[in-house]
Amino acid sequence: MTATAPQRIRGFEFVPGRILAGKYEVVHRLGAGWEGEVYLVRERATGIERAAKLFFPDRNPGDRSARNYAKKLHRLGACEILIQYHSQESIRFRGHQVTVLVSDYVRGELLSDFLRRQRGRRLAPFPALHLLHALALGVECIHAAGEYHGDLHSENIVVERYGLRFELKLFDLFHWTGPKTEAIRGDVVEMVRVFHEALGGARHYAGQPAEVKAICCGLKRTLILRKFRTAGQLRRHIEALTWQ
Repeated sequence: MTATAPQRIRGFEFVPGRILAGKYEVVHRLGAGWEGEVYLVRERATGIERAAKLFFPDRNPGDRSARNYAKKLHRLGACEILIQYHSQESIRFRGHQVTVLVSDYVRGELLSDFLRRQRGRRLAPFPALHLLHALALGVECIHAAGEYHGDLHSENIVVERYGLRFELKLFDLFHWTGPKTEAIRGDVVEMVRVFHEALGGARHYAGQPAEVKAICCGLKRTLILRKFRTAGQLRRHIEALTWQ
């Protein structure tokens, strides 16, 4: 008889109280992406809360994705918008060896949840520009180091606090195999998409001021990149913006 190969994992569905690697207790799931899922966990020995990213094994061949993720977080330790990497663990799940990367946990609210709580589930243009500026300012540090985030969307952005300005954290990264310059440009396009979403998306786009439309460019990638090729260029455009 031939052994049945383990099925591919597309979700861990860990419930609160599940113990990982004998060290961490699951509190709840924070989010999910193409590579895996992120959980809020608590160190059993100290009670300290951490974020644990679990990689889907077939999307982490030879542990390359996890290794690239950890090394990138370490290299970008000076970028305040990113969480800080701590350690790597390994668990068995449904016949698979699963890599777990443990990082800082930041208290806050997913941007997607934050937007759902706003009146009309969207931001007015001026606070949305503040949001985009905070995002561009944080990602600019990553781009200045010749790196990229690779997976920017409202489920990966945490709003730590807001008032006169937004304070944001990004809790996931993605490693692309293509040229870094293209991935950096992809970050810029995705930041503009986040801005567009924060304003209420296509439903409310026609009524936006010209200054907003000049940034969104109808979400046409070529038009966006003709104006902004890095987060720094986008940040400087916002800071010099003149309202008509």
